[in-house]
Amino acid sequence: MFYLGTANAEGQPYIQYRGGSPGFLKVVDEQTLGFADFGGNRHYITLGNIAENSKAFIFLMDYARSRRIKLWGTLRIVEDDAELLEELRDRSYPGKVERAILFQIDAWDVNCPKHIHKRFTQKQVAPVIEQLQARIAELEAKLQERSSM
Repeated sequence: MFYLGTANAEGQPYIQYRGGSPGFLKVVDEQTLGFADFGGNRHYITLGNIAENSKAFIFLMDYARSRRIKLWGTLRIVEDDAELLEELRDRSYPGKVERAILFQIDAWDVNCPKHIHKRFTQKQVAPVIEQLQARIAELEAKLQERSSM
């Protein structure tokens, strides 16, 4: 997931959460990131902003490792490149790709990790929970065994 910041011609900012399967934001080349754009809330605020002002900002947050990366750049919409749309498509998502959004990186920065609260995905936490549940079941079985003596 990441946050995408755009602004209209008058400078009015808009921040949009973008999420998908791990890896949905892809490296296109050494200066460009890209992602497939699917039908969403149909407000088209981001697309309207890009049409008026291509400057944008991407904020990447890795809560588990307490890291954040800030990217400044330029956005470009691509709708007529079937090969690119297929390359950026999220194979685990059933929606139809409407367009590709390419982000050319002009500058970047990494912040210090101070004050980043730890957050973990279900996928990261599930094995730990399973291990704890197995240990609880083992201890309950031992307790049951001892109480029936």
